[in-house]
Amino acid sequence: MKILILCTGNSCRSQMAHGFLESFDKKLTVRSGGTEASGKLNEKAVAVMKKIGIDISHHTSDSVDIYLNDEWDYVITVCGGANENCPAFFGKVKNRLHIGFDDPTYAEGSEEFIWSEYRRVRDEIKEAFFDLYEKELKQQK
Repeated sequence: MKILILCTGNSCRSQMAHGFLESFDKKLTVRSGGTEASGKLNEKAVAVMKKIGIDISHHTSDSVDIYLNDEWDYVITVCGGANENCPAFFGKVKNRLHIGFDDPTYAEGSEEFIWSEYRRVRDEIKEAFFDLYEKELKQQK
């Protein structure tokens, strides 16, 4: 099963979702991309994932354009806030889903608060994608 996770920058939320899906099932082919890919991962996203034993440091921040000619079982957008434009994907897709999350890169305040936002969003992503995996993806393999 091939799954593409999309966000705007492909540096934080889509990377966390990518890491979680791979951790749930090594047989899934998971990729992530962004309409405005930053070319690098968000360091705090890498750190909060590492804290729970998932290493996403080897991931790359890629433009969605490199995936347009591929066929996908699922394309899932994870952008959330009103200040974002969710990517549209015009490639071949069997199932399109949107599961939105706040972008912790916009968190302001103390270091402690900012880290708590990264942990909150990470945990929300884990819960939502595990639910998707258990209720939908696992049955289709």
